[in-house]
Amino acid sequence: MILPLQNIYLVAQFYFCCILGTMNFPAKKPTRKVLVSTLAAGLERLERAIAHQGLASRREAKALITKGEVTVNGKIIKEPGFGIKVDTDVIVIKGFSDVNKESILFYKPRGLETSKTTPDSKDIKDKYKQFAHLSPVGRLDKESEGLIIMTNDGTLTKALTKENSTVDKEYKVTVRENVTDEALQKMSTGILLDKIKTKPTTTKRLSRYTFTIVLNEGRKHQIRRMCAACHLTVESLIRIRIGHLESKGMKAGNSKRLDAETVQLLKQ
Repeated sequence: MILPLQNIYLVAQFYFCCILGTMNFPAKKPTRKVLVSTLAAGLERLERAIAHQGLASRREAKALITKGEVTVNGKIIKEPGFGIKVDTDVIVIKGFSDVNKESILFYKPRGLETSKTTPDSKDIKDKYKQFAHLSPVGRLDKESEGLIIMTNDGTLTKALTKENSTVDKEYKVTVRENVTDEALQKMSTGILLDKIKTKPTTTKRLSRYTFTIVLNEGRKHQIRRMCAACHLTVESLIRIRIGHLESKGMKAGNSKRLDAETVQLLKQ
């Protein structure tokens, strides 16, 4: 039996559709919308700036803005997403002011974490309840001791942790082996850590087993790893200076409140 050409086409189309129905095609990925900031260069969203200053979470900040409880340079702003210049614009929240901002220089004891790494670990806020409202700027590992700044001033935190910060930190390091000129020179010029060379440092021998090193960056366990690369075993690591702030006369657990002039100098 010979089928008409039109019928042959319909039968072929039917079988082709059946075959397609049994095939698994990869699901079409949904088109992802790319959010483009509508703010001009150099501006930051108001709620984000408030959150960075530690005055409220971003969600809480949006609620405060909507309620009309936030002013920028004396003008009430009710629009979340409003762009501000963080370095020059003055933000005031009803009930908050610079009076509420506090910054202290704290001497962290050895054996205490800066911030919790596990739910069971103990950090500064666990042992020193008076600092529960403050956050540490940067970190100092558990087996190290010395200076760390605790603050609720987000602008200060941002100034000290930004990549191009000029606030350096000095450490006193005691090692098990002899400190050689070769090791100090190697650390001064830079050492490859994770395939990235450390920035140049300033080193100075204090004794056969002790030296100081000044860093302009803060990579994880940087000094211990640099010493290991020079075949030196760290036995004691103390941060003795942050910028112009020194640890002279301070012992583990001691703290000093930073005045407005000192905070402003650190921000610059």
